Amino acid sequence: MLLLAWRAGNRVWRELKDLPLRAAVALGASGLGQPARPGQLFKAYGIVLPIGLFAWWAMPQITLVMTPSIDAWVVHRSPGPVRRGDLVSFLLSEPVAGPAPVAVTKYALCMPGDRIVMVEKLATPGTGRNGFYYCNDRLMGVAKPVARSGKALDHWRPQSPRILDGMIFVGSSHPDGYDSRYYGPVAIERLTRMEKLL
Repeated sequence: MLLLAWRAGNRVWRELKDLPLRAAVALGASGLGQPARPGQLFKAYGIVLPIGLFAWWAMPQITLVMTPSIDAWVVHRSPGPVRRGDLVSFLLSEPVAGPAPVAVTKYALCMPGDRIVMVEKLATPGTGRNGFYYCNDRLMGVAKPVARSGKALDHWRPQSPRILDGMIFVGSSHPDGYDSRYYGPVAIERLTRMEKLL
């Protein structure tokens, strides 16, 4: 134990002894033991600080899309009312999505007042029924009875023939997308309109 403490002490001493030399290099010296050149440091600041400030400003403005269910990798907030086909982002709190709320990005597919119909059809025998969702007689997507993990999935069943005021059915054409097919329309005030960057 005493030997370990002695070795640790020696290592700390060597690091502290070299600290002034490392500081000189950080200030622009051409090598250890060479005189400091503060002008080099200010040139580095002139390059690094603007890049850092831009990244600090830009990162909250964009969202990386981590799912293949929509045709975008990077999106950003775009003010304005949500229209059919717009990308929207919101926090999803669902057991299937995980224990903590997650930010998801989907398309606004069926708007308030639109006619919504869900038709169930038998899936592969023994697995359950698929739910086919139509908005104004146009197929939006199909809900599966079972997730890829094997967990049973509940389909959202419309209680009204029309999407209620203040709500939007969100989703995508991806067959494995987890969207309003399973949890129903989302309140408009929870949605942030987004635009695709990449």
